[in-house]
Amino acid sequence: MKYPEAVEPASGGFRLVDYLPYHLTVASNQVSRLIAKAYQVRYGISIWQWRVLCTIGTEGPMTAQDVVSLSAMDKVAVSRAIQVLRKRGIVQRLRSKRDSRAYDLQLTTHGRAMYDDIIAMALDYQDKLLSGFPAGDKDTLIGLLQAISSQAKALSRE
Repeated sequence: MKYPEAVEPASGGFRLVDYLPYHLTVASNQVSRLIAKAYQVRYGISIWQWRVLCTIGTEGPMTAQDVVSLSAMDKVAVSRAIQVLRKRGIVQRLRSKRDSRAYDLQLTTHGRAMYDDIIAMALDYQDKLLSGFPAGDKDTLIGLLQAISSQAKALSRE
């Protein structure tokens, strides 16, 4: 993408096109929307519902708080997504084996079939997105993103 030339940089020389969080957000939103079109058309679920479905499908039964922690999603968004997924018979709530006061969420048989199908689509899109990259760059990119995420977590604790 080519950016228009700025007449004058903002105060302190800041330029949005040089700002890492800007690029992370733009790339994340574009990729999420691309893949979301496929599963929204096919299954009628939102990005937030997909993220909850994917977290539970990948990691297994867990509490809503576990979903919030693992997905880095807002707890209100997680709660709303869970409500819709439960109403549609995609996710079910069962008494936790670890804590009798808590409930674990797990995929139903229908939810598991949906998860498997969407994962196949998502991986196909990932392959297409990375098809022009040299071998090994995917691992490098994921490693760098994990390092950025870890650093951000560490800085937020300070």
